[in-house]
Amino acid sequence: MKTNRKHVKIGTGDKIFYVLSGLILTVMLIAVLYPILFVLAASFSSGQAVSAGRVFLWPVDFSLEGYEIVFNNKDILLGFRNSIIYTVLGTFINLVMTMIAGYVLSRDDVPGHNQFMLLFTFTMFFSGGMIPNYMLLRNLHMLDTIWSMVIPGALGVYNMIIARTFIRTSIPGELLDAAQIDGCSDIRYFTTIVLPLSKAIMAVLVLFYGVGHWNSYFNPMLYLNTRELYPLPIILKEILIANQIDPSTVTDPELQMRIAQTADVIKYALIVVSTIPVMVIYPFVQKYFVKGVMIGSIKG
Repeated sequence: MKTNRKHVKIGTGDKIFYVLSGLILTVMLIAVLYPILFVLAASFSSGQAVSAGRVFLWPVDFSLEGYEIVFNNKDILLGFRNSIIYTVLGTFINLVMTMIAGYVLSRDDVPGHNQFMLLFTFTMFFSGGMIPNYMLLRNLHMLDTIWSMVIPGALGVYNMIIARTFIRTSIPGELLDAAQIDGCSDIRYFTTIVLPLSKAIMAVLVLFYGVGHWNSYFNPMLYLNTRELYPLPIILKEILIANQIDPSTVTDPELQMRIAQTADVIKYALIVVSTIPVMVIYPFVQKYFVKGVMIGSIKG
């Protein structure tokens, strides 16, 4: 059985375009990948090799000195635990609030949905500022509590707009009509039909919100006073500052060099420690990432 195959001829202009595109993407890949490989290699190298600039892509004089100093600090595990709690709880609250708001505002039969959309959009450009937010949390008795880490910013308006657009463009209105004819309530329609069909955008929202909570630094610095509640970024900042001793204040030349070398290794070890959880989680949501963002950003 013969199969007819059409051979498409690629013109010279197309070949040049493909070559240039490949070269540009390769350069961009190297520009993004090299700093990651360098930080990883430097974190496993000796302080002397890092200070001398002998580290390029692979560890030189393999050493775990930086990680030993970091993990010997008893507050690291405490910071990890707190960051995991804040990230999981905060992301869950963000996801619930965002999907509910996005679903409601995607319904044309909801009275005043356009007006509510304008109010949400207004908050993207104007806000009370840092001091009013602090006073509000103080009056609500939320300062120095776990809720000060997960309640403020519970709804990201930009992410809500993406979720709203996704629901409007990806879930046919005929499903709602059929569900209502069968006697399905709005809550059941949302939980059994909308949410299962929105896995792609939900994965994107989990990534956005999760990374934001994991890297949160400014809010805990403002709202937390109890050391037992500090997240990982605050703990890592304290460790880094504690090892940034001015070498000029040390009279012993050998000790002076040793302090400078140790500080360099600790810096790279801290970067790796703080980014590993995000890098581990990302592959599991990556397959939904492009689909969710593209569908949620195009109005059909």
